[in-house]
Amino acid sequence: MKTIIIGNQIWMAENLNVEHYQNGNSIPEVKDPAEWESLKSGAWCFYNNDPENGKKYGKLYNWYAVNEPRGLAPKGWHIPAKEEFDILKANVNNDGNALKELGQGIDIGAGTNNSGFSALLAGLRSFDNSFYFLNYYAYFWSSSESTPANVERLTLGYNDNSIIFHSSTKECGFSVRCIKD
Repeated sequence: MKTIIIGNQIWMAENLNVEHYQNGNSIPEVKDPAEWESLKSGAWCFYNNDPENGKKYGKLYNWYAVNEPRGLAPKGWHIPAKEEFDILKANVNNDGNALKELGQGIDIGAGTNNSGFSALLAGLRSFDNSFYFLNYYAYFWSSSESTPANVERLTLGYNDNSIIFHSSTKECGFSVRCIKD
């Protein structure tokens, strides 16, 4: 696993790509749209259910996998809280391009990867089971719930250098980056 130190934080420098919880239990891959939409337990998928996308972008996880007590993050790592993402944002002077891999984004949104975070614009699986925004946006789960039905996520876009936080439903599928305990 590739890692990078940014400020006083140690981050994974690649998207999480695991199929088992920390205790060894399998995380199910869910391709079926109706099944994904109704899930209240952990699952993952590849963008467009295409394993070729997984080779570059890793897996997309629903929030139930992120929040699973068996541990999605490898031992010694955890899913960052929004406050930890806020520190990351401050450490790169609010420059989303510093987090994006070279070749990710265009114009004023072109990645410089000055931080080494190497974010990929991996898109998402929406709560409506559609896949959107491959090569346009990166979405990373946090461990911070904003309401009982929603969770904070970090977003990077292809055409600007913003680092944005939004709230999303738990049924979405986003990328995961872990931070060292």
